[in-house]
Amino acid sequence: MPAEGHPRRLWAVVGATGTGKTALSLDLAEVLQACGRPAEIVNADAMQLYRGMDIGTAKLPEAERRGIPHHLFDALDVTDEAAVAWYQSVARATIEQIHARGADAILVGGSGLYVSSVIFDFRFPPHDDALRADLELQLEQHGPGMLFARLREADPATAERIDPKNGRRIVRALEVLAQGAATHGAALPAEPARWHEATEIVGVAMPREQLVTRLDERVAGMWRDGLLIEVARLRAEGLERGVTARRAIGYAQALAQLHGERTEAEAIAETQALTRRYARRQVSWFKRYAGTRWVDPGVDAGALADSTP
Repeated sequence: MPAEGHPRRLWAVVGATGTGKTALSLDLAEVLQACGRPAEIVNADAMQLYRGMDIGTAKLPEAERRGIPHHLFDALDVTDEAAVAWYQSVARATIEQIHARGADAILVGGSGLYVSSVIFDFRFPPHDDALRADLELQLEQHGPGMLFARLREADPATAERIDPKNGRRIVRALEVLAQGAATHGAALPAEPARWHEATEIVGVAMPREQLVTRLDERVAGMWRDGLLIEVARLRAEGLERGVTARRAIGYAQALAQLHGERTEAEAIAETQALTRRYARRQVSWFKRYAGTRWVDPGVDAGALADSTP
C-alpha cells in the first residue's frame, strides 16, 4: 500500500452493538499509522455524543484510546437534542479537517442513520415547526401508538425501520410526509451515491447466538460497573429534561429503577431485550450497504489496510 500520493480515505467501521467495532477501529488506525498513513477516529454512535454517558454506551475511556485522536465524543450535554442533520454537517466538516491534515478518517459506530448521513449523498427535508408542534401535541395526548399506525399506513417501509415506541422519530417521519414527500427518506435508495469517493466500508459481524450472549453479559456488566450511579449523577445534571438522552436504552430503564418503577432485575432484563432488538435492526440496516467488506471480530487490521489500493 503506497504511503505517498494516496487519496485521503474515509473508512467506515459499522455493525451491530457489541461486535467489536471500537477495537477494530483502533487496530486499523495503528496499522495505517505504521504504513505512513496517520488516521483519526470520528464517532458515529448517537449516544456517545453525550458528555457523561459513558458506562451505558460502552464509551472507550480516553486512557485507552492509544494516543489516537478521537472526535465527536462528549460533544453534547444531556439536555441537548441530538439531530442527525446537525450531526451530518459537523461530522463531514470534521472529516474534511482530518483529510486536510493529511490523515485518513475512520468513522466508527452503529447508529445507522447517522452513519448513512455521512457516507452517502443523504439529504434531509426541511422542518415545519407548526406542523411538528401539532404532531408533538398529539403524541403527548395519545401516545405513539396512534401516530405509528398512521405512519405504517402512509409509509410502511419507514415504519418497518422505526421503533413503534420512538415518538420523536415517528413525529419526524409524519412531518416529512405531510410536506409532500413520498417517503420519510430514512431508508437508503437502491444504489446510493457516496459522499466521499475514496470510502471503504468495513462491517463487523458474528453469529447471532454469540452476539446475544455477549450483549446480555454486557448489559449485566453495566449495572455492576455503576450505571445506576452514573444515571443518578446525570439526572442531577438535567438528564430527564433531555429530549434524546433520557430515552437511550439502559438510561431510561435505570431512571425507572431510580423512580421505583422497576426493580434492578426488571431494569436489566428490559435493557437486555431492547438491546437485542436494536442489534437486529442494526444488522438489517447495514446489510443494505453495497460494497461492504464483512469481517469477523478480531480480524487482522493489517489485512484490511494492505488489501486497499
